[in-house]
Amino acid sequence: MKVTFAYSPCPNDTFMFEPIFSGRIDTRGIDFEIVHDEVEQLNLSAFGRKYDVSKLSFSTFAKVVGQYQLLNAGAALGKNCGPILVSKKPLQLARAEEYKIAIPGVNTTANLMLSLAVPHAVNKVEILFSEIEEAVLAGTVDAGLIIHESRFTYQSKGLQKLLDVGEYWESQTQTPIPLGGIAVARDLDSKLKGDIDAVIRESVAYAFAHPKSGLTYIREHAQEMDESVMYSHIDLYVNEYSKELGEEGKKSVATLFQKLGLEEELTASGLPLLV
Repeated sequence: MKVTFAYSPCPNDTFMFEPIFSGRIDTRGIDFEIVHDEVEQLNLSAFGRKYDVSKLSFSTFAKVVGQYQLLNAGAALGKNCGPILVSKKPLQLARAEEYKIAIPGVNTTANLMLSLAVPHAVNKVEILFSEIEEAVLAGTVDAGLIIHESRFTYQSKGLQKLLDVGEYWESQTQTPIPLGGIAVARDLDSKLKGDIDAVIRESVAYAFAHPKSGLTYIREHAQEMDESVMYSHIDLYVNEYSKELGEEGKKSVATLFQKLGLEEELTASGLPLLV
């Protein structure tokens, strides 16, 4: 059975799913056709149900829950791992409406969290996440919302933190930061969805048990080639919630639905959130 599986080229995803890509684990007869794309493109693809299994920002998953369900493993949640708003020179957040701010995509959880933390930051421009630091340094934008490896490089490039948007989420909700998860199309056979969920779990478990096994694959796709930066990224975003959402992870996702005003809609639909 062929199944399309799309995820980002970021180290956390390539780390977790290299065992599937390289055939290191039993895929239960599923032929995974792997697609790599940056997260905002994956988000946009979900509205048209392009892939059978896809990494999605949780803010996008909330909008396509009629077409997709969430898998139990492979998610990116955590503490002290959220997006950071940075600038080249000191700026006053109280005047955020005056600044042009680069974001990694309208449909990203990062943008949603910025909207919650700084609602008057309305002059936004979408830029590929890996190019945001350079846009801020060049003065193309006044500030940038950085994610992924940029958390570990922005200071060395001369940028400064205006706001840790993830810290704002944690302080307001007392839940982990829900960045992204792995979603499976609802129209797939129930047994197949269960098998996919099991394979994803096993892939994550294998990666944890053999953390250097996928180094070549991770490096091939990483924006930042320094191994210490790549593994700092992995250590931050791949954790116990990646192995299993658990009750705390589920609460975080439910809180996001609540913030989006979609909690009642989901309940009324009767659709199960998780496989």
